Amino acid sequence: MTTRLAPGDAAPDFTLPDADDKPVSLSDLRGRKVIVYFYPAASTPGCTKEACDFRDNLAELNDAGVDVLGISPDKPAKLAKFRDKEGLTFPLLSDPDRKVLEEWGAFGEKTMYGKTVTGVIRSTFLIDEEGRIEAALYNVRATGHVAKLRRDLKI
Repeated sequence: MTTRLAPGDAAPDFTLPDADDKPVSLSDLRGRKVIVYFYPAASTPGCTKEACDFRDNLAELNDAGVDVLGISPDKPAKLAKFRDKEGLTFPLLSDPDRKVLEEWGAFGEKTMYGKTVTGVIRSTFLIDEEGRIEAALYNVRATGHVAKLRRDLKI
């Protein structure tokens, strides 16, 4: 069974390469709220919809003091292609060994098309300014959860 994070837990810190292979650490964003979202694969229909939804709402999120980080098992080169094609303006991070995905409970068994498979569990987390989990949303839908986050954050 995959361990799940819950509100009040300390957000596990990480340092992962971004699309340009530059290291990004969660701890560097201390003092701001951060949305960390995990998605299965760059350039797939659902993940593209989700990433573009974050992109389209990024100005309002940033104005409210919220940064966004997207994490998938894709290699930096694939993330760069995805970012450039879709005009994404927030960091996409690479976790090819799935260590961070597993630590956050975003990799494990899930149901897909009625079958149990092992893979990335589409998940979104809101981290507070002190580095604690404020919201942990597992098995989110690619469409609509950015609007829900904005409602929850009153943005």
